[in-house]
Amino acid sequence: MAQDDIKADTGGSGHTQPVRPSMWDERYGAPGYLFGTAPSQFLNDHRDCLVPGAQTLALADGEGRNSVFLAACGLQVTAMDASPVAVEKARALATEQGVSVDFHVADILDWDWIPNVYDLVAGIFIQFSPPDDRKAVFEGIKKTLKPGGTLLLHGYRPEQIEYGTGGPPHAENMYSEDLLRTAFSDMEILTLAAYDRVVDEGRGHSGMSALIDLVARKPL
Repeated sequence: MAQDDIKADTGGSGHTQPVRPSMWDERYGAPGYLFGTAPSQFLNDHRDCLVPGAQTLALADGEGRNSVFLAACGLQVTAMDASPVAVEKARALATEQGVSVDFHVADILDWDWIPNVYDLVAGIFIQFSPPDDRKAVFEGIKKTLKPGGTLLLHGYRPEQIEYGTGGPPHAENMYSEDLLRTAFSDMEILTLAAYDRVVDEGRGHSGMSALIDLVARKPL
């Protein structure tokens, strides 16, 4: 598994199959950065949430474009991804930009969601997980946030399949406003916005896209 979504394999049942780390290693092993080195526009849009010194977790961070940006904004960042190839490139990017990030090679489904640790959790295009796994990840996020901590979640809506400009080909992996409102009904939803926008984030995400943003706060 890795940060941003690419089309995953399906088995004969038609259900989403787990994405093999070796597949991500192959994709991330190509020259350059698959999704570029600039952060997601979503993070730039919500810079007011990026408080210097905040303990931050970047989920399925891929080659580091988002974690390195967060560290450059002065946050204390832990980043994880299942692909060692991606993490190696992320470390190189952090070194190049002169920032410190605590990188880990780990599968998101095996991540130790230590309770009440982080002021901020960022999940940017982490839609490789089918619904049952996604539910476990969402519960882990809520568990590991400190009371008053903030979730920044950004991804695709099912309409993205028609655009075909990035993301998995599985509508069930994608987010809708109703899905996120229900999943995070026990948090204070500060922003929930669905919109279309041209994305230019490396060769992995390029073109008009069906996007959705969630900013939510864990109750005190």
